[in-house]
Amino acid sequence: MNASYPKKEKLKSEKLIAKLFLEGKSVSAYPLRMVYLKTTFDEDTLVKAGVSVSKRNFKRAVDRIRIKRLLREAYRINKATFFNNLTTPYAFMILYIGKEKPTFVEVDTKMKKLLQKFVDKSIKE
Repeated sequence: MNASYPKKEKLKSEKLIAKLFLEGKSVSAYPLRMVYLKTTFDEDTLVKAGVSVSKRNFKRAVDRIRIKRLLREAYRINKATFFNNLTTPYAFMILYIGKEKPTFVEVDTKMKKLLQKFVDKSIKE
């Protein structure tokens, strides 16, 4: 798995997102939370991921967009490290649940912890 985040790996299906929040499981590494669901895709991708930031905590769109960019970049950089041995397809939604604006270093370290928690939890299942 390479360190890119192409369009086919982005979670865009409203039905899948709704199913993800209804039936999915989650792991947290504050201020990040990941909801995941084992699923199947039409394409040959193993992972589809999306990011979300609450409008309640960040009223200005500029702040939400900046945090989303940080989340996507941290995910893009770290996904190859954690998902190389993945055989089952998963859908992810990564949520930022903090109330203060983060720096990239904070998001990156928490993303590593979050992905490690997911890998540990998915191996046990």
